[in-house]
Amino acid sequence: MKFTFTLLLTICFLATANYSQTAKTQRYNPFSGTIVLSVEGGTTLANTDYTGLGVDYLGRLSIEYFFPAWIQSGFGLRVFGSAGFLKGSDSNLDPTEFRTNINSIGAGVIFNLSINDVAFPYLFAGIASLSFDPKGEGGVKLQNNKAGVYNTTEANYLGELGVRFPVTENLSLNLSGGVQISPNDWLDDKAIGVSNDMFFTVLGGISYSFLTEFDTDGDGVVDSKDMCVNTPSGIKVDEFGCPIDSDKDGIPDYLDECPGTPSAAPVDKKGCPLDSDGDGIPDYTDLCPNTPKGIIVDDYGCPYDKDGDGVPDYLDKCPNTPYEVEVDKNGCPLDEDLDGVPDYLDQCPGTLPGVQVDDEGCELVIAPPPPPVPEQNLEQLVLSSETSFEFNSAKLKASAYPELDKLLEQMKKYPTSRWRIEGYTDNVGSEVGNIKMSQMRAESVLNYFASRGIPKGRFEVVGIGSRNPVADNKSPEGRAKNRRVEIKRTDKH
Repeated sequence: MKFTFTLLLTICFLATANYSQTAKTQRYNPFSGTIVLSVEGGTTLANTDYTGLGVDYLGRLSIEYFFPAWIQSGFGLRVFGSAGFLKGSDSNLDPTEFRTNINSIGAGVIFNLSINDVAFPYLFAGIASLSFDPKGEGGVKLQNNKAGVYNTTEANYLGELGVRFPVTENLSLNLSGGVQISPNDWLDDKAIGVSNDMFFTVLGGISYSFLTEFDTDGDGVVDSKDMCVNTPSGIKVDEFGCPIDSDKDGIPDYLDECPGTPSAAPVDKKGCPLDSDGDGIPDYTDLCPNTPKGIIVDDYGCPYDKDGDGVPDYLDKCPNTPYEVEVDKNGCPLDEDLDGVPDYLDQCPGTLPGVQVDDEGCELVIAPPPPPVPEQNLEQLVLSSETSFEFNSAKLKASAYPELDKLLEQMKKYPTSRWRIEGYTDNVGSEVGNIKMSQMRAESVLNYFASRGIPKGRFEVVGIGSRNPVADNKSPEGRAKNRRVEIKRTDKH
């Protein structure tokens, strides 16, 4: 591993020397040609034969070299060393917990991107030599580890996604997530699963860049090649680092608000063609150069007349007049009888002044308002059991709801009113059963009102059974009338 580290450093320095002889003027990636030292720390999450969530910690030191590049992406090499722990738990295994010391030394390839030099996402892939030491409670080596069943040093594959955020020209903050995959299944001292062990990392840290060639004004041209080193930030420059003047009007593009001005067209200090009347059409193409200020004009600098009535829109108070309709000086259709309906729509053009008219300009006949509907004030309701309850049941039918809702309005209108709900049956069956059924049906009505927001405390509920019949129980019709629920208002008002 020491040999690998030395070899990678040698490659880095040789690449730097080679590219320094062919350096170009444009640099888009600040990490180009730099050596980066990073210190990071974070958490590990083991994925082993132990099913419990195991979160532990890990620290890492790495050094990277990025090859010179003149695009927004770049490749580099990374050498790193890390140390930390993995752990897990599972009540179905013996022992129920493990904690493994891990140490890695590895190398790989890194690919990064630049997002406006504000953030630098990267992808890393590599290989590492992992040394691990699974232990149990009290730091005692686990059974297979102690017995030497497996080799505690192995080659792992790893991948990582991350992003760097520059703080200064040399210092940046890092955040990454990665995975390290074992070719074996012994990181937890057990090999009972169908897949190999692996672990995930979430790391944060700092990076410091060496051999950075600065671009003081941030125009993409390094200072050693920049002939205009004080160009304002974000300004597009030519290959010498000087602001571009695309239309050659003497105003650089970053000050030129009209960079496409035709050759020889007179411009102001902002690089825009002169527009004497301020209508947005430059004088060199304006056919109506004296248009009042603020008026919308067409491509030739002339005021619009969208409805073609001869009155330009900026004077036209009725800009949507139909074609060929006669208008006044304000561009509005004529209305000789002044009834608010223009003549071209007026079916009754001779309407007298002050007469109210309809949309066609004819006198409007207003119908008298309908008489007021007398207010209903229900204080009593009788529900027939045949139409209001399921057969031989206290369950309300939906057909009863409209009748009950009439009383519900009164109960809400008079929130202090009190009510009595009486349940009745015919004389068929035992009196005890009849009283029970009449009570249940009365309570069903009570529950309906309560479900609509009426407090139960406003009701008195009584199951009377077969007493107080209103018809003869000897006939089916009479018995049907006796099976009922009566709702009465009981308070004085």
